[in-house]
Amino acid sequence: MVWTILKKINKNLTLAIPTMMVAGLIFGLMVRATPLKAAIMPLTFLMVYPMMVNLKIKKVFEGGDSKAQLITQLINFAIIPFFAYGVGLLFFEEEPYMALGLLLAALVPTSGMTISWTGFAKGNLAAAVKMTVVGLILGSLATPFYVQFLMGKSVDINIFSVMRQIVLIVFLPMGVGFATQQLLVKRYGQETFQKVWSPRFPPLSTLGVLGIVFVAMALKARQISSEPTLLINIFLPLLILYGVNFALSTFVGKIFLERGDAIALVYGTVMRNLSIALAVAISSFGEEGSYAALVLCVAYIIQVQAAAWYVKFTDRIFGAPA
Repeated sequence: MVWTILKKINKNLTLAIPTMMVAGLIFGLMVRATPLKAAIMPLTFLMVYPMMVNLKIKKVFEGGDSKAQLITQLINFAIIPFFAYGVGLLFFEEEPYMALGLLLAALVPTSGMTISWTGFAKGNLAAAVKMTVVGLILGSLATPFYVQFLMGKSVDINIFSVMRQIVLIVFLPMGVGFATQQLLVKRYGQETFQKVWSPRFPPLSTLGVLGIVFVAMALKARQISSEPTLLINIFLPLLILYGVNFALSTFVGKIFLERGDAIALVYGTVMRNLSIALAVAISSFGEEGSYAALVLCVAYIIQVQAAAWYVKFTDRIFGAPA
C-alpha cells in the first residue's frame, strides 16, 4: 500500500511539488519555521541516497557512443552554465542568490529522469545511463569552482565548505548506495534486484525532494507573502533557460547524431539534477540559500512538464524509431 502511494506521487511530481510548495508556504506563515533547518541534512540524504542505489557506475567504462558523450558534456559544461549565468545577471541583478539558483540548476546535469524520459522516447538507454553517471560526477566536482569563478564576487561563498557539503551530499551517499546495490545483488541476484528492489528506491528519493521543497518554502514564506510576485518573476528566466537548452540540444542532435543518441543527448543535457542542486543551495549558503532553493523548486515544475511534452513531439522531430 505504501509503495503504491509513493509510486503514484513519483509519477505526479507536477502536482505533488506545487502542493508541497503551498503547504510549506502556509506552514511558514503560521509557525516559526527556523527549527526545520535541522531536517535539511536527513532529508538531503533521503533525497540523494536512493537514487545512488540504482546508479550503474560500471556503464561508464563501456564504449560505443563516444561522440554523443563528448557533445553532451561540452553542452553541459562549456555552454549551459555560462548561458544560465548570463540569464541570471539579466533577470536577477539585484537578487544574486536567485541568480545562484539558476546557475546551480545548470551545473549538475542529468538525473534518474534522464534515463526514464530517454526510455519513454525510445532513445539510446545505454548512452543515457552513461551520461547520467558522468554528468553527476563531473557536475559535482565542478560546481564549487564554477560558482566561485562566476559568482564569487556576488554571493558569500566558502569554496571549501561547498566542497565538503558536496562530499556529504553526493559522494558519501554514492558510496553507501553502491554498497547497498552490491549487497542486494549478491543476496538476491541481479534479476530480483532489478525487478523487486530497484523500483522501490526512486519513490523514497521523491519523499526527500518533497520534504526539502516544503522546508525551502516554509523558510521563505514570510518573504514571499511580502513579495507576492516573487515566484512569478522566477518563471520567465527558467522558461528561457529550458527553452534554449531544448532548442540547442535538438539542433545539435539532429545534425551530428543518429536518432537514439540524439534523444539521449537532449535528455542528458536538459534534465538537471535539481535534487542535488537543491541540497547544495539549502545546505551550503545559509539563510540566503533559500532564495536559490525557490528558483530550483519552480524549476522542478517546468522541467518535468517540458520533458513530458517533448516526448510527444519526439517522432516529429527525429522520425519514428526503426
